[in-house]
Amino acid sequence: MHICFLTNEFPKPGIAHGGVGTFIRNLSLELVKFDIKVSIVGTNYINVEEYENLHGINIYRTKKHNLKGLIWYNRAKSINQKIAEIHQKDPISIVEGTELALAFVNKIPEVKYLIRMNGGHHFFSNAENKKTNPWKSIQEKLSFKKADHVISVSKYTAESTRDLLKLGDISIHIIPNPIDVDLFKPADPKAVVKNKLLFVGTICEKKGVRQLVMAMPKILQAFPDAQLEIVGREWIDPNSDISFTEYLKTFITPESKDHITITGPVDLVKIPEKIASSEICVYPSHMEALPLAWLEVLASAKAFVGSISGPGPEVVKHGETGLLADCYDPDDIANHVIDLLANKEKALELGRNARKDVLERFDVKVLVKKNIDYYRSIAS
Repeated sequence: MHICFLTNEFPKPGIAHGGVGTFIRNLSLELVKFDIKVSIVGTNYINVEEYENLHGINIYRTKKHNLKGLIWYNRAKSINQKIAEIHQKDPISIVEGTELALAFVNKIPEVKYLIRMNGGHHFFSNAENKKTNPWKSIQEKLSFKKADHVISVSKYTAESTRDLLKLGDISIHIIPNPIDVDLFKPADPKAVVKNKLLFVGTICEKKGVRQLVMAMPKILQAFPDAQLEIVGREWIDPNSDISFTEYLKTFITPESKDHITITGPVDLVKIPEKIASSEICVYPSHMEALPLAWLEVLASAKAFVGSISGPGPEVVKHGETGLLADCYDPDDIANHVIDLLANKEKALELGRNARKDVLERFDVKVLVKKNIDYYRSIAS
């Protein structure tokens, strides 16, 4: 079997990437252990074509195109040429991508085309109460028309997207995102910095980081020595070119200014260290498809405050493996954080329960078998 993933986000040293890229990396590393061939095809960050083999994974990055007005056409042309070239040398069984990925893919008759929902344009536009972009809307609808099969990483994402795109009664198979429990694991308790809070994620509105910053004054009233570290890549508003980080700083009050550090992006291999040094991780996202960053914390047996919105309850069992707050309410976020800082044993117990739950439901070694079984069922 030969799986070809379409993504521009496969991790590359020194380049910030999202959860989808991490997920594909985790799954691909396991697939090749079962003698399944894996190719990654996506657009490079620079105007150069590159090839890399990572532990048996063939990674093809086509050169970036900058010709205004024809970027989408030239990128699609390069991607299609690369897929055809790979298929000619080593026949592909399945081409897989996210919600918009198949829009301009030229289908090869003997190949199956699969969408894995990770939260598409309609999904997040609806969650943020924004109008859909007409061009992206067309791409997403076209992409689903080309899909032979559909997977979703959560039930919430599946049913929300079904309603938004009017997908009817098509079959949507649910397979959660997997986590590398060997990379993210319990660390030495001595590494913990007392009353340190951590946020990891893209620094943008939908991740809830603004509400977390607004919660800090109340947290500091209860715990004056609390510190918050914000780790993640920058987001620039495409309409105004305004940095969200600069916007975020306007919500940092004078009393909390010396208690908040904005670190920026770090490599994936350094995230476990950041989690290990923190007493509580707080990721109050407004919406997620199924947040890999949450699983990284839970697998690390760390106390966690997430969001009750969307698929939050599918990931975190409130009061058992973590706490779920109202992501739009800074007071509610603060109350949950204060609860855990004030009850150290409760925080430790939640962390232990979280690790156990992740091993049962989200371990990549468990989920790789579910993915392989599904691949075989649709490829035959």
